[in-house]
Amino acid sequence: MNILITGIHGFVGSNLVVALKERHNLYGLDIVAPEKEGVTRTFSWKDIDPSSFPMQNLPEFDAIIHLAGKAHDTKNRSAAQAYFDINTGLTQKIFDFFMESSAGKFIFFSSVKAAADSVVGDVLTEDVVPSPRGPYGESKIAAEEYIKEHSSFWEEEGGRCSGKQVYILRPCMIHGPGNKGNLNLLYNVVKKGVPWPLGAFDNRRSFTSIDNLCYVVEGLLTRDVASGVYHMGDDEALSTNELIALMCEVLGRRPHIWRMDRRMMEGCAGLGTLLHLPLNTERLRKLTENYVVSNAKIKSALGIERMPVRAEEGIVKTIRSFSN
Repeated sequence: MNILITGIHGFVGSNLVVALKERHNLYGLDIVAPEKEGVTRTFSWKDIDPSSFPMQNLPEFDAIIHLAGKAHDTKNRSAAQAYFDINTGLTQKIFDFFMESSAGKFIFFSSVKAAADSVVGDVLTEDVVPSPRGPYGESKIAAEEYIKEHSSFWEEEGGRCSGKQVYILRPCMIHGPGNKGNLNLLYNVVKKGVPWPLGAFDNRRSFTSIDNLCYVVEGLLTRDVASGVYHMGDDEALSTNELIALMCEVLGRRPHIWRMDRRMMEGCAGLGTLLHLPLNTERLRKLTENYVVSNAKIKSALGIERMPVRAEEGIVKTIRSFSN
């Protein structure tokens, strides 16, 4: 297959190149267009503008994977409009390009967190009514809505539009070697020997191993999977206590987990909110909430019972990379 990947130089794009390059002809689309091993050619954004680079001069793509987007800025330094310009506006242009092209499959990377910032109930499924908080989530869901509105078959998921299939993939926290996200922040705290005081909060969270994610994308590209929204995560959810124990195992240390009284910690967090301290009610919620995502729909669509990589195996692989 000839596959166009936007945002090909990012973390997910780079891993997809490694996973797909032996079986497919890969093309990139990014802000810059340097050569990349395993990629036939990388175009810049202006190359898909018909006024400067007519579409007929581009290769014929069998599929488009749209990864490019503006990531969530946890420090809230980004202007809201930038999210809509990139996550919504750019997606609209890429999807319009797809609908005009001969490509048969389109995979849009959205986010579970964009659809639901917190989980009401035990497990988050695709039936959730999106309730995004903030410009990141709002811009991602707006892009999803545009795709649905401009796909004439979307009223009944699983339909076809001139042989085209469209997938909105919502992964939860993606991790893997080379990724410097929240897991790395927690690892640095554990590495310094700082005790974890929230051991009494036995929360459960879902993660997405990059290896499992690449496996799912390959499945969507090569199998006859119905169009639709699919959540993505590993099979097992892990608690923060389990994450810390795994990190200490890799470091060869005993975990320092303090099970401080929950009510006392909640009271401290409430005081922190009033005094504008680092530990406040919102941060405590983020650190201790349950966030379990169902991957049952995507596994059923691919005809598999389990993801190839267990959650613990993927997490350990990621943790080991932090010390390299």
